[in-house]
Amino acid sequence: MGIFTKTAEFFRDRLGKTRDKISTSLSAVLTLGRNIDEALLDKLEETLISDDIGVETTEKLISDLRQAYRDRQIAATDDIIPFLKDHIKSYWPDRDRKLHFAQSPPTVILVAGVNGSGKTTSIAKLAFVLGQDNKNVVIAACDTFRAAAVEQLSIWAERIGTQIVKQKSGSDPAAVAFDACEAAVARNADFLILDTAGRLHTQKNLMNQLTKIRDVVARKVPGTPNEVLLVLDATTGQNAIAQAKMFTEAIDVTGIFLAKLDGTARGGIVIAIKDQLDIPVKFVGLGEKPQDIAEFNPENFVEALFN
Repeated sequence: MGIFTKTAEFFRDRLGKTRDKISTSLSAVLTLGRNIDEALLDKLEETLISDDIGVETTEKLISDLRQAYRDRQIAATDDIIPFLKDHIKSYWPDRDRKLHFAQSPPTVILVAGVNGSGKTTSIAKLAFVLGQDNKNVVIAACDTFRAAAVEQLSIWAERIGTQIVKQKSGSDPAAVAFDACEAAVARNADFLILDTAGRLHTQKNLMNQLTKIRDVVARKVPGTPNEVLLVLDATTGQNAIAQAKMFTEAIDVTGIFLAKLDGTARGGIVIAIKDQLDIPVKFVGLGEKPQDIAEFNPENFVEALFN
């Protein structure tokens, strides 16, 4: 069992808001025993879109559902939920959703995301769990544009007992990243996690700054960053898709940390992210405590949504 692994029960407990919304909306459409017809499929399509599964993804699901009905794989509405569960699970074939570690420490993780996405809390969760078993973790406060961002990360660092590298507000973010790399090597750190400005994805100059930080890190610690994680706020629904598309133009995002998944009824966005972006969701935030982080598990996720 991995250090981030959580049980199926953990997912079910934390995804109650989304499950309740989906269950309520589907129950209103799927009267058990009713025959499948175009009117029902149209209503089901509207329902799945309203559950933030997304227009494009829903259209594919409905098309496959319609074909399955024609092929007599399903016959009535009580066959639809099992079909959707199996079909959605198939969206995630076996692939690498694990955190990438460096061959020799430090493993460097660059974290990006817009203001309010839950980025700072997500970094704290990563640092806390990675710091178990006496692992040496350093975090870097490269969001120097906002004094509050440095202060918030400093509070978290003290709370979870993690080292932090920071400079005064207004400092060059790339310079902080440079110092952090030096510190991580000098202190024999196992992990270095770099916070970045909570930049708006529409601001080109800030995106360029993010690229600069990545390049500085790559020069200072060859072969890094080992991971570039984009924190997305699950409560924003389809807007998260737009953010992800813009960030991937600036940096090579290797994985998504979907924050606040426990606090939203819009958890269907996970399915749309996979279908439209094909960037692996590696971690999900499922609570406020440092340990409330889990590796994304498609099987547990889908069962939790439709159970």
